[in-house]
Amino acid sequence: MKIFVTGGAGFIGSNFIHYVLRLSKGYSVVNFDKLTYAGNLQNLESVADHPQYSFIKGDICDPAAVAAAMAGCQTLVHFAAESHVDRSIYEPAPAIETNVTGTFVLLETARKLDIKKFVHVSTDEVYGDLAPGVFADENSPLQPSSPYSATKASSDLIVRSYVRTFAFPAVITRASNNYGPFQFPEKFLPLMIASALDDEPLPIYGDGKQERAWLHVQDHCRGILEVLERGRIGEVYNIGGLDVVENLTMARAVLRGTGRTEALLSYVKDRPGHDRRYALACDKIERELGWKPAISLEDGLRQTIDWYRNNREWIAAVRGGKYLTYYRNHYENRGPSGQVIAKPGQKPPER
Repeated sequence: MKIFVTGGAGFIGSNFIHYVLRLSKGYSVVNFDKLTYAGNLQNLESVADHPQYSFIKGDICDPAAVAAAMAGCQTLVHFAAESHVDRSIYEPAPAIETNVTGTFVLLETARKLDIKKFVHVSTDEVYGDLAPGVFADENSPLQPSSPYSATKASSDLIVRSYVRTFAFPAVITRASNNYGPFQFPEKFLPLMIASALDDEPLPIYGDGKQERAWLHVQDHCRGILEVLERGRIGEVYNIGGLDVVENLTMARAVLRGTGRTEALLSYVKDRPGHDRRYALACDKIERELGWKPAISLEDGLRQTIDWYRNNREWIAAVRGGKYLTYYRNHYENRGPSGQVIAKPGQKPPER
């Protein structure tokens, strides 16, 4: 079976490609990626010459390019997205174009080429801010808070409309916060790790008590393949981590894991509309497909810290250039007078 993977040079996509090619199940992969700031072919160097792997540079918003690249594939896993909330707040247009229009182009092309199964990879953020103790299941209402999560909810609904209107063979997955190797360091956990390894301040939004469930990317990839192979057409499957942890707690765990002190904690002004809690109920995928997380947060975090510690050149390469401007704009200049709201080692103001 030939799988068309969009966004395969990104964090989750590249891990999925590595996972699939290791299985020796006869799968081949076509990686279609625009190579934006978050797409990095260095993530796939070890499989670049694999006989079952090919890469095509292209934009999912370009129908002709998509059709040419997708021809001959039987299934599709759609990772490609503008996925960072902060970027979507300060510049919403790319998220809307890629996440909504791009998904539409893929659906139209896949329908015309008779793709047998389309897995649309979404996020727990579409469920919005959850009350303490609440876990969103697949029937929970979609209440996105940010431009990013709104575009993902929109694309989810477009996919569902194709299932209903055209009997299109699509499935949707929604995952918790992923972590693991090859994650671009604007995301919370790799930002914390990279900063700690360099003895730089760890920027914590607001009071740091936002709660997130954490899922190792290898567990996520395993769940996606289960859905691709056995998930029921038209269904939604939550793929979530078991551990719901405050961001500040995670940052402190990173400091312990890297041998640094809490003097590096630096509280910055919270981002607009920041959701306090995400958490997923994952009974459905366990009941139907037998999936549940296999990597504990303790083990996964230790492995992830070790990977970043051993791949400092990779970090240095992806943190250069435009990323430095982004970092300064969104972390160093968050306070009302262009300053952090609490210096390293200080506590933030009460909410």
